[in-house]
Amino acid sequence: MSDMRLVVVGAGGRMGRQLVRAVTEMPGVTVSGAIEHKGSDLLGKDAGVLAEIGELGIPLTDDPLATFVKADGVLDFTRPEATVGFAELTAQARIVHVIGTTGFEDDHLAKIEAAARHATIVKSGNMSLGVNLLAELVRSAARALDEDFDIEIMEMHHRHKVDAPSGTALLLGEVAAAGREISLKDRSVRSRDGVTGERRAGDIGFATLRGGSIVGDHTVILAGEGERIELTHRAQDRAIFARGAVKAALWVRGQKPGLYSMADVLGL
Repeated sequence: MSDMRLVVVGAGGRMGRQLVRAVTEMPGVTVSGAIEHKGSDLLGKDAGVLAEIGELGIPLTDDPLATFVKADGVLDFTRPEATVGFAELTAQARIVHVIGTTGFEDDHLAKIEAAARHATIVKSGNMSLGVNLLAELVRSAARALDEDFDIEIMEMHHRHKVDAPSGTALLLGEVAAAGREISLKDRSVRSRDGVTGERRAGDIGFATLRGGSIVGDHTVILAGEGERIELTHRAQDRAIFARGAVKAALWVRGQKPGLYSMADVLGL
């Protein structure tokens, strides 16, 4: 089979440049296009030069559809509104769409699900292989331990992150809730301030920290009477997310249109 032709959207950003590097370093894939938003001062610049790996002959463009129809897949770590637009275009082109974007609202998710009728989409709050293994451990722990163990999720990221809690924290909350057979939407506690009263049994709490250049730290705490379990993942390099996204694209190539997760990619 020929190399999978991948388009990187948001190719001028920090994560976009990391994705370009990952595609060039991994076998079975090649960069076929690079997209930036209209008006960007990076338009026309070479994606490889921006990624500091040398010229690739792939200039950044603001015409995604023309680029998508010549590709096999799209790697997307942008913003929710942009991702929804890209999902509609990948559905038209009937290609793979790997989504690492976070911060979606319900209406965004509904549009992505609609696009998955024609596009082959892998979507995850975190593309790291380690985080997705952690998620399965959290699911198992939440299932095994009853409400006598309170679940709290703490995350910390760099000062530039714009959404909270992180997509990874929400992913961990979702799997914890699934392990308990409850709805995260009904039992999630996103903030505590002032006189809050006692903690309600069965709630899943979130704590968000921001500062410095931290790539991403996540800890799930299961706190019981006289004992505590902590499950932690610390990301030290954005390359782990990029490599995971490329592996997801390779795995989902040839699958039927639909919405897949990293758990599907890893066979979990």
